Amino acid sequence: MSGANPRIHPTAVVDPAAVLADTVEIGPCAILLGPVRLGEGCVVGPGACLIGDVIAGANNEFCAGCVIGERAQHRQLQEAPGSVRIGNGNVFREFVTIHRSTQPNHATSVGDGNYFMVNSHIAHDCTVGNGVTMANGAVVGGHAIIEDRVFLSGICGVHQNCRVGKLALVSATGSGPTDVPPFCIMEGRNHIVGVNVVGMKRAGYTSEQIQAVRVAYRLLMSSGMMRAAAESRIEQELGQIEPVAELLRFLRESRRGICLTRARRAG
Repeated sequence: MSGANPRIHPTAVVDPAAVLADTVEIGPCAILLGPVRLGEGCVVGPGACLIGDVIAGANNEFCAGCVIGERAQHRQLQEAPGSVRIGNGNVFREFVTIHRSTQPNHATSVGDGNYFMVNSHIAHDCTVGNGVTMANGAVVGGHAIIEDRVFLSGICGVHQNCRVGKLALVSATGSGPTDVPPFCIMEGRNHIVGVNVVGMKRAGYTSEQIQAVRVAYRLLMSSGMMRAAAESRIEQELGQIEPVAELLRFLRESRRGICLTRARRAG
């Protein structure tokens, strides 16, 4: 363990391979096993456990009982030598779990300024962007991608290999096996119910940009047009507007298909 004066409670267990910045605080009964690296201002709460190849930037808070870097919940790859990479300014509340990747050249990744509430879970090989909020009990399956400023409400689930687009909101208990497009609200079992207008306003989008996204979604979800035709019209009429361009990018990169409205699915 290196670092001049990290504050470590006498009941904590810190592996000699750990590297801690000077201002790191380690609470009672916390455990750091393996080559854990923590940047300036990180706080590890009582009973928290950081395991293996975990590197975190500055000002991250690991609250009581959270477990970061344990092996994947995978029958065939439980002992895989993966890693976790964490940015700056994240909060991991009580009993949050984040599992390491299953491949040595691909980390489970968490960006900056995210807030993970009690019992939320990020599985192996996931990528989480910046400014994401996960409420109590929200879970993300393996290899999923959660883009910037997504809000995952309580006890909702993101299927493995799925993607949730920028500023999307998944309502409480929502889940589904397909991608959730950016700027939308997903509810129940894989249903889009509208545009996340409140989230877009808080993120600083203009009224014109928000209206453009609403028009794009109407063309995509309720115009009766085939998806390819709807995308072509959206690009021609609105493609120069930044959030609409983001939507089109997401649609073209989707490999699992996207959530639909109930009417579109019935049609």
